[in-house]
Amino acid sequence: MRERESRRFSPLVVGGSSLLIIFAVLCLTVLAMLSLSTAQNNAKMSRASADSVTAYYAADTQAEEILARLRGGEMPDGVIAETDGGGTRYEYTVPISDTQVLSVSVYLEGTDWKVLRWKAVSTADWTPDDSIEVWDGEAVMF
Repeated sequence: MRERESRRFSPLVVGGSSLLIIFAVLCLTVLAMLSLSTAQNNAKMSRASADSVTAYYAADTQAEEILARLRGGEMPDGVIAETDGGGTRYEYTVPISDTQVLSVSVYLEGTDWKVLRWKAVSTADWTPDDSIEVWDGEAVMF
């Protein structure tokens, strides 16, 4: 009789299944935390991207309005005009953000308007990273 009871409630069988369940719960918890972190980072990147696109198209709209005024014969503030033998070049910039502007250059020859440049340009100061020592090609003596 004692042999049957000892076989039913073996501590090794109960301990092994408990460890397996604990390990599975731990793995699922880590997976859930990683999924939550990824979702939050994706949401943050999506908001930043949407804000960037919105700012660009707001600047694009403003640049189009300036171009329409130029075509109408006005000379808006901030527009630089340079005349050469064949026509007139108009250049202006519209701010996109603190570190970018939309640079526009159009050319008027007779009654034809040509867009020479319509480009987002960075205005931030760039400083190279010189913290890594690079091998100059000469042999090193130890």
